[in-house]
Order: sequence, then C-alpha cells, then structure tokens
Amino acid sequence: MSWRRRIVEDGYQRLLRPLLFRSHGGDPEKVHEDMIATLGVLAAAPGARDAMRALTRVPAEPVEVAGIRFPGRVGLAAGMDKDGRAALAWQHLGFAFAELGTVTAQAQPGNPKPRVFRAQASRGLVNRMGFNNHGALALANRLAVAGIFRGNGAAGIPLGISIGKTKVVPVQDAVGDYLTSFDHVHPHADYVAVNVSSPNTPGLRTLQDGGAMASLLGALTARAAQLSPADPVPVFVKIAPDLTWPQIDEVLAAASDHGVAGVIATNTTLSREGLAAVDAPLAYEDGGLSGAPLTVRAREVVGYVASHTDLPVMGVGGIMTAGDARAMLDAGARLLQLYTGFIYAGPALVGAINEEVR
Repeated sequence: MSWRRRIVEDGYQRLLRPLLFRSHGGDPEKVHEDMIATLGVLAAAPGARDAMRALTRVPAEPVEVAGIRFPGRVGLAAGMDKDGRAALAWQHLGFAFAELGTVTAQAQPGNPKPRVFRAQASRGLVNRMGFNNHGALALANRLAVAGIFRGNGAAGIPLGISIGKTKVVPVQDAVGDYLTSFDHVHPHADYVAVNVSSPNTPGLRTLQDGGAMASLLGALTARAAQLSPADPVPVFVKIAPDLTWPQIDEVLAAASDHGVAGVIATNTTLSREGLAAVDAPLAYEDGGLSGAPLTVRAREVVGYVASHTDLPVMGVGGIMTAGDARAMLDAGARLLQLYTGFIYAGPALVGAINEEVR
C-alpha cells in the first residue's frame, strides 16, 4: 500500500468517518447532503481538487464497454449524486465513471423522513428515499451549464444517468414517463441506466416482468436510435437482487431482443438476511438494504447474468473491500460500482480496488 493511500485510509477511518457519522445528530441523509454540497465546492477550487487527486489517484486499467472507453473499472453507483451537484468532483476521488440520478420526469420530494438508516455493525444501509430529485430537466440544465455533453470529456470521466418512474405516474403510463426523462438527459449521458428495480416506488418492480420490460426497453432503444441514428446512446437496465432465475431470464431476453447495451446488477434488496443482531430492529424498516449483507447475493446474480448472456455486466452491491471487487470481476462483471462501500471505507477503497485488479 502506498503512503498516499495509507493517509487517505487512516484519515477517513479514524477521523473523517467518525465525525461524519456523529454529525447532524447521526442523521445519514443530512450528512449525505453536506458531503455532496462540499464536493461540489471543492471541485470548483483548483487547489482542493488537485490535492484530492494527488492523494487518491492510483493507476488503473482502462476498459472499453458498450463502445465507451472507461479509464478504469471502478465507478460510482446511482443514488449518491442524484442531481449532479458534484458531477465534476468524482474524477478527483479516483472514480473511473459516475452514474448520476436516479432522476424522474417530474421533480418529486421522495418518501417521508427519516428514510435512511445505518446498520453499522452489519456495514450496511437501509434506505427508502423514493427517487427524491429535482427532475430530469433540472439535471440536464445543470450539466449543460457545466459544459458536460456526451463524449466531450468535460467531467473528466464518463457519466451515466439513471432514470426512473415518477411516483404519481401510473405504472401503465410508465413508458411515456421514462421517455420524457430520456429526452432530457440523453445529450449529456455517456450511457443511460433504466432503473426498474428500486423497492421504494410502488409498482416499479413490476416493470421487470417480461412483457412490461420488453415494451419499456423497446421504446427507449428506439428513441435512442431516433435521436442519434449514427451513434445511439447506450442503454443499460438495472435489475433487483430479489428476482428468481426465470425472472432474470425474462429480463435478459427482453434486453437482448431490443438492443440494450448491458445489465447493471444489482439494486438494493428487500431481504434482511445478514443483519447483525444489534441491527435487527432495522429488519422492520421499509426500504432496500445495501452493503455487506448483499455481497454474496449480488455476486450470485452477476454470475448468473454473465453466464446467461453476452451483454456486459456492471457489478454493484456489497463491494466493501478490494477482495469483494476481485470476486465480482471473477463472477463475470466488466465494471464495478460503489455506494455503501464508499460510505464505510472512503475513497481509499477505489485505490485499493485499482491496485487489486490492475
């Protein structure tokens, strides 16, 4: 381990994380909001961003997936930077790509608070945010002001954008709702992720059923081809870890039939297996569980998907250590995404994974 990564790891584990976890009375959502706002400010300060890059940069192995050249394999998962306020910061923390969102066609406040809970003994999180965001158009406008457009490298790394269904829109009208979001964000996205797997929007996961999935993915890939006939923006679909193997087969069939570029596996889980005894009360909180309790199941799903389709897979879920990342790649993932592991281990985890897989 380099001395730089040791400083970052020790500084986060011993100083910054304890401070963050205690701030705002231990409210994870307020801490999250402060972090995103701070990163947005630091990214605009040349000295600060140079310092972040110097401390966190570890050489990575580039890889091409879905026609996109990623400078490494480790990216930021959706949910961390919903409205793109820190879009220019993630490159300076060592990430090779970042997925913004999930955004919806209409701005919405999300579910009632509190809606995020730390399962510290389990190294996990339970959240029921409910796609709180300022809307796809607001994200598109923010990226346009920052000069970020598909393929121009203005963010320093590729940016994906995750789109979901507006809560007040009936499931039967979901296709039009997704298309509205797609129309807004596609000029700024190196790829678009279709989120049909969050457990926190009523009825959303029914869109993973074969017929509904085929209609949605068919409409989105057709729109992508219509808007950019020579080079359509790649469309990825994000699936839940709670699907059965036959249900995953239906998703993969729809994805293959309609020219989807890849699969993101997985979202959070409704299961509460793996929670430590001290975290047992969180089993009764609604929402999706992420982090270490999801490690094994996410890897199983990635392995199944990778062995049942030629589509590239982004592996996400329970990547808490460099060893978890290696195991996910060995299961068949081409790219990796971090969320809860980043919260618990900090930016040193990105460097550790790059060292492990290089």
